[in-house]
Amino acid sequence: MIHIAETLSIRTVEGFLKPTEIERLHHVMNDALGSHGRDRYGVARQTTIHEIPGHSPAQAQDVYEPAGRIEITEIPDAATALLDQALMKRMAAITRTLPSVTRHRPWIYLEYGAGQYITPHADGIAPDALTHPRQLAAATVTLTDTHDTGGAFYVETTGSEAPWTPDEAPEGSGYAPGMRFVHEGTDMSSGWFRTMPRTRWSVVPAPGTLVVFGSQLVHGTEPVRRGRVRKFLTLLISDQGASPP
Repeated sequence: MIHIAETLSIRTVEGFLKPTEIERLHHVMNDALGSHGRDRYGVARQTTIHEIPGHSPAQAQDVYEPAGRIEITEIPDAATALLDQALMKRMAAITRTLPSVTRHRPWIYLEYGAGQYITPHADGIAPDALTHPRQLAAATVTLTDTHDTGGAFYVETTGSEAPWTPDEAPEGSGYAPGMRFVHEGTDMSSGWFRTMPRTRWSVVPAPGTLVVFGSQLVHGTEPVRRGRVRKFLTLLISDQGASPP
């Protein structure tokens, strides 16, 4: 059964990508972006992977990425193949702390320029915590050295009860006893979240390190100071206990 600890965990997989693989991904994405991609997938983009109930995509962008970013949800096949192979090789290291994970969603490319960042938020077990598949964690690998550029990744912890819905998961739903879920709107769109006391833990992993973090863990990134931060993101999900089609 899925335990709440899986959705609040964080771990790293060092050496997830080799230097030659990082270089290859730089070349692939440079080709994909071309001369106009940063406009097309940046300032001209009208979609976002983030959703806020009652908000339009443009409003969600203003909340999550107030200074903008580049977001590509359909990356080149060459990048997908390389990242999938790396993930397959390291899956045992991931499922050691996320034993319920069975597969992952397609990779997404993200890029942040100077002054850009993502605001603190929790993804939640989207879209419905009681139906399959269940999103348990996210995994991100950064190609650039954030010691030099800024844009460090962080998580935020709290002892507050404010993020949690009052009811536990019902018996027989595939969750361990006591499972709780974060509210929709656990992000900067909610007044209660903006004022909730939180403690920030920042990390600056080496380029090519995979950072895996639970879907109910608040996270974000610091503003980039100079240059560009390039990364890939995937969501780790569970079909555990799902009925056959």
